[in-house]
Amino acid sequence: MNPYDLLPRFKAQYDANNQEFSISGVVRPQAIDELGPSIALLRDAIGRVRGVLYVNVRRLTQMNNAAFHAFSRIILDACRARPDLKFIVITSSVVGWTSRKFGRLSGIEPNITVEEYDSEFYPGQGFLEEGGFVPILRTQTKMTWRHERAILPRHGMRPGIVMADICCGIGDFAVLVQKEFQPSRIVALDHSRSSLAYARNVAAEFDIKGIEYTYGDASEMLLEENQFDLVTCRHSLQVFNKPELILRELFRICKPGGRVYITNEKNSHCLGEPRADSIQWTYNEVAKLWAHFQMDIELGPKSKRYLTEAGLEDIRVESFMVTNHDGDPQDFADVIAAWENVYAGEMATKRGDTPAFIRRFRQGFQDHIFAALHSKGYAGWPIWVASGRKPL
Repeated sequence: MNPYDLLPRFKAQYDANNQEFSISGVVRPQAIDELGPSIALLRDAIGRVRGVLYVNVRRLTQMNNAAFHAFSRIILDACRARPDLKFIVITSSVVGWTSRKFGRLSGIEPNITVEEYDSEFYPGQGFLEEGGFVPILRTQTKMTWRHERAILPRHGMRPGIVMADICCGIGDFAVLVQKEFQPSRIVALDHSRSSLAYARNVAAEFDIKGIEYTYGDASEMLLEENQFDLVTCRHSLQVFNKPELILRELFRICKPGGRVYITNEKNSHCLGEPRADSIQWTYNEVAKLWAHFQMDIELGPKSKRYLTEAGLEDIRVESFMVTNHDGDPQDFADVIAAWENVYAGEMATKRGDTPAFIRRFRQGFQDHIFAALHSKGYAGWPIWVASGRKPL
């Protein structure tokens, strides 16, 4: 027997951020016991979700009948036990048999639908802002959440609080906080109507309650003062030319004794091995590019100063490094590719950079992707977390 046949040739995982159970590879067990961990993971996912569970099989290349019936039975039983739950099975036209095989389930249960990846199957999938940056924002949140979920309790997060997430973007952070910590109320505010529409759609699809999505200008919010136990503002002060105006508002709406929590970056400290010199040069240039447009992608280590000058006390600062070892290295590579498209594309062109400069600029991003995907490589992206308490 070929030893390769004894190795696991399929992968099952659950992504709580997307409420998605995925299975990929070749699933041809000789005995159902081989599927035990995957079946347990699917059952656990069903127990956790509300609204919609996505079952992603678009990278499933082979599956024998025993495996198909095992997974199908769990889904069908869940439909009968929980009529409130819907299943959307994501297939691919490239692997046509998956659409035909799983399509049988939709004929049995009305709460099961099958959508091909090439179609608009996912909440907001067809809604792309800034050249398709929405999926990348979701990936970035997934990557940072692995760290922040442990960090947040040290900065005032606890069940039952009233919190505001300012500059909430597409709403992923608010959803994760609601699921993990169960605040009594979350107000999520952003100036982008399209991002808020996306966030509301995801919350509706996933049956997420307790989040109030609000349109507003973070520098002049129509929110009453002294009403939130925790006010968060993530990856946003760095994009404003006058972050002190935002901090003034975060301070105003925070209750005395409550905390203001911010996260920001220092892009020139992005790391990669191999090809470290090329990577370092490019991210130093990213900082200069942002400065040209009056934004500060280096703001992270300056957080204590900004919070202190805003009038906050008991300042707490820590940092973490998102790396290609945290999860799927391809996620990190996808984020870097999106940075390249924006920074070396529209922004560099608008600044008037030469073709020769842009080629070298792009090379650093490509080398960072190479480092992220290399079996012996390392890629890092540093984030600074800081919070301060509003005086009583």
